[in-house]
Amino acid sequence: MVLTHTTNHAYSHPFPTVTLAFFLRYYSPKLNPFSNHVLSTDTIDSHVDPATGRLYTTRIHMKKTRLPSAVVKLLPSSVTGGGGDKSSYVLETSVVDIKEGWMKTESKNLNYTGVLSVIEQQHYSITPPDQHGFATTSASLASAAPRPLTPNTFVTTTFCYQSRLGSKKQEKAVPEVTEAGEEPGKRRFGDWISGWGAKRIQNSIESIASNKTADQITKSRDGMRIVLERLRNNGVVAVLRELRRREGKTTMTGD
Repeated sequence: MVLTHTTNHAYSHPFPTVTLAFFLRYYSPKLNPFSNHVLSTDTIDSHVDPATGRLYTTRIHMKKTRLPSAVVKLLPSSVTGGGGDKSSYVLETSVVDIKEGWMKTESKNLNYTGVLSVIEQQHYSITPPDQHGFATTSASLASAAPRPLTPNTFVTTTFCYQSRLGSKKQEKAVPEVTEAGEEPGKRRFGDWISGWGAKRIQNSIESIASNKTADQITKSRDGMRIVLERLRNNGVVAVLRELRRREGKTTMTGD
């Protein structure tokens, strides 16, 4: 079973500013106080397709991660590693088409995928969600000039949650060898799965994670809103210079 959660939102900022805010949202907690959980961000690849003019970017974020307490209580420590904060990696891919006025992004966790796989997909556009298909079709019919800037940017966000805990592959991934060479940990895990029922456990984990979606989306939008307002009020160059000055990355004169 896969649980999905989709929401729509509109930012009262033009598309280029919103795309810039997306890439800057994890730059520093000084810019976005909701990004304290992001430990580092590295760009793996970034290039422009000369045929389409689209920007393709792949980044990896290392974040502080805390499995939901309800999940930690539900599962054996051999699976969760116990409670507490841990670090995990998130792979983010994005495609931006400034000419047509849209951006598509996808983020997915690279750790704990056996317990829970979370994929977040976003579609940013200068047109409302119900006009996405029309805008794409129109743009593909002819090579038009860049679309005029609009005061709003619309985004559709979809979260997909899937747990594979209890599959044969996962049971093999939790060995616990004793001095005698036996694997009682693995056997106990299998007995525990059998007692609860794999589907029941998977559904419970997916529901627990899905119930936290509203809170995640709210924090994400609040962070974007703060970045957008700072870009609007101070300008891109001024914001980046101030961040670099505070972090000691460059010596500024005349500030």
